[in-house]
Amino acid sequence: MSPGQIFVLAIIAMSTFGWVITSWIRAKHGYPIENEWSGISTKIDPAADRKIELLSTENEKLAGQISRLEERIAVLERIATDPAERVSRQIDALR
Repeated sequence: MSPGQIFVLAIIAMSTFGWVITSWIRAKHGYPIENEWSGISTKIDPAADRKIELLSTENEKLAGQISRLEERIAVLERIATDPAERVSRQIDALR
């Protein structure tokens, strides 16, 4: 083998080794990996789907609580800004 051929093979080997190391590091840290046809391969985590479902449920619950609190704040603001006589009449009407 000539020195030129050895040099070309060394460059190919270094490129391949670099690609393998880069892919291994990306996979280890959870980054998506490109496959040989330039597509993206991602790590499938069944626990992540469960977490997303739980967070979605909690989000709906918290959104409901926020809407109820907004309604209560609106009532308190109305009580604070209305004249005292009208508020007292409404309270007496409720009794």
